[in-house]
Amino acid sequence: MSTAVAPAYRRGKTVLRWLVVAAAGLIMAIPAQPAAAALGGPPGLDVSNNNPPVNWSSVKASGQQFAYVKATENLNFIDGTFGANYVGAYNAGVPRGAYHFAIPDASTGTAQADYFLAHGGRWSRDGLTLPGAVDLESRSGHATCYGKSQAQMVQWIRDFTTEYKAVTTRDAVIYTSKGWWDPCTGGSNAFAATNPLWAASWGGSSPTMPSGFGVYTFWQWTSTGSVPGTSGNTDLDVFNGDSAGLGRMINGG
Repeated sequence: MSTAVAPAYRRGKTVLRWLVVAAAGLIMAIPAQPAAAALGGPPGLDVSNNNPPVNWSSVKASGQQFAYVKATENLNFIDGTFGANYVGAYNAGVPRGAYHFAIPDASTGTAQADYFLAHGGRWSRDGLTLPGAVDLESRSGHATCYGKSQAQMVQWIRDFTTEYKAVTTRDAVIYTSKGWWDPCTGGSNAFAATNPLWAASWGGSSPTMPSGFGVYTFWQWTSTGSVPGTSGNTDLDVFNGDSAGLGRMINGG
């Protein structure tokens, strides 16, 4: 079985492009993106040190109902904008959660969960904190699927999510794309019944689902969006439900 991985859906990062050769020359075809109003569900965004400073009061006033903020990576990186974004969103009344960028070939899932928990990844029932998320995608400079077999990758994810739940009582959200998940885990369904899926899929009226998951909780539908309070390209997301459902997600329902 081939383990080739499609280009990752990187947050704030590299946008996929398809070049079409035409008789008249080169035409760049960009996947169509749905209008935000057509998506339904509460809108949100996710940010990291790839984004310019965010005015969270303006984000709140624009109608954004949640956010995810990068906190950590591996065991040696804390996002330099995490504090400003995490506290800024809270002070503006925007429910937010933290996310950890996984580097599975560098250390164990348990160790990375503990590092995340120690540097902003915890959850509290305060009405403004979403459960933490683990970001699973390719990283430049690392082997395909981080050099792990599908079974080893599933075990790494299980170790991370088990540790996270043991400490917080919440199931960690899994951020991934079909292009990463299917070859790197074999399309595992081991987490579908427990861990909310944050699907990375740009363009179209619904996300392209990673195999093994029947439903998504969050959908990152573009990496080139814009909302008041942000500048440059911004990752935009939508919650699969209504505001009451988002409230239950935030508070542990």
